[in-house]
Amino acid sequence: MTSLQDEAIVEDAQTIELHMMEMRKYLPMIGCSSLFMRTVLYPYGVIKTRLQIQSGKDVYKGTWDAVKSISRTEGIRGFYPGFGVYCFTIFPGMCYISSYEGVRHYMNTNTNWNQGWLKSLVGGGIASIVGQTLVVPIDIVNQHIMLLDRRKKTTSSNNVRKKEAREKLRTLQEIHIPDELRQRRFGTVRAVISHVYTADGLLGFYKGYFVSIATFAPNSALWWFFYEAYKEKLLSVIPEIVPRLFVMSCVAAPLAGVSSAALTNGVDVVRVRIQVKGGTVQETLSTLLREEGYKFWWKGLSARLLQSCVSSVLILSLYEPLKRWSLKEEFRDCVKW
Repeated sequence: MTSLQDEAIVEDAQTIELHMMEMRKYLPMIGCSSLFMRTVLYPYGVIKTRLQIQSGKDVYKGTWDAVKSISRTEGIRGFYPGFGVYCFTIFPGMCYISSYEGVRHYMNTNTNWNQGWLKSLVGGGIASIVGQTLVVPIDIVNQHIMLLDRRKKTTSSNNVRKKEAREKLRTLQEIHIPDELRQRRFGTVRAVISHVYTADGLLGFYKGYFVSIATFAPNSALWWFFYEAYKEKLLSVIPEIVPRLFVMSCVAAPLAGVSSAALTNGVDVVRVRIQVKGGTVQETLSTLLREEGYKFWWKGLSARLLQSCVSSVLILSLYEPLKRWSLKEEFRDCVKW
């Protein structure tokens, strides 16, 4: 490391780069924090997916109605269908953050592009492509399972309201799995995988891959861009007494989440429809425009904004401290909390 790099680190003490951290500490902590975040955020994803798949307001009137309906008819388990499958996204998540840090490190050492927002924009986009290449097959299986209710047959038949709710939810499902099979260990997962493979072969697990890239790469790039921009602006005006981590995690991060989610939500609606119902981008767009006009862009947006705000706060509340805890000894005095 050159002396110029040393000076840059001291001047920009809020930015921790890859070479400043001990990977044997950093990667295990990132894996544990990813599991925690996925546990907290999963219900938002379930609600968002069901809202985006439904036609109009056939099943749920909105986010809050979905929350009430799921909790009343399915209980707490209704917010976690397919969570075991979703946990496999921890590895792609670790690859995502490692790619982001790696791109920033490469740009620091091999280019003259030293602007923080530019490194974040490029790093976020490339990291998303790496992550989506690994996570799309898991998403395909997981989204089908998200549309399944978690009630046993005997429970729904004893209550008219619950039975009606179940029948409405069944209209969203492309795969109808018998209750007997769903009660078996891994029966639902095996049934979904078999259906996808039978219908489309191995390529079926990458259905909507390019629209996923079109959704998440810009969303990731914009998130990191907005985060860096908001962070730099806020840190330049707040008094020294205010903790830097508070500004990053509780102000800059949720603002970045809202900004990026609002700009890319319509593409996310198209992505989910294609991955669950099939069809081309053109066919899916035509269907959405016919059903709801240009209002389709906002389908599930409130749930996505909630998910994005909460995830942004959680990510930065864990991500920045973990980077500081992973610092090599020689850099510990350079970084402010």
